[in-house]
Amino acid sequence: MAKGYILVFIKRTRPDGWDEYRRGVTELVAEFGGRYVVQGGTVEVLEGSFDGRQMVVLEFPSMETVRAFWNSPAYGRLKALRSNSGVMDAWAVAGV
Repeated sequence: MAKGYILVFIKRTRPDGWDEYRRGVTELVAEFGGRYVVQGGTVEVLEGSFDGRQMVVLEFPSMETVRAFWNSPAYGRLKALRSNSGVMDAWAVAGV
């Protein structure tokens, strides 16, 4: 079974709720068997442009696990913490 990934691009606009969100989501990712593959870090542009957003890549055992994590009531509560703190794009991608 192929692993599932969540690619996240974040622009924080206010610090309110962000630290609590980050602590909670880190614990929840682990509970779902996930791990951080990329979390911030220096970006080297090889082609195109970089818009300055922070990038996070999460790896999960499967796409089913990605969906279970994303749609869980626990993550729903965490999303509410960050909803007024920034702008985020998130994509689910199946591994090869």
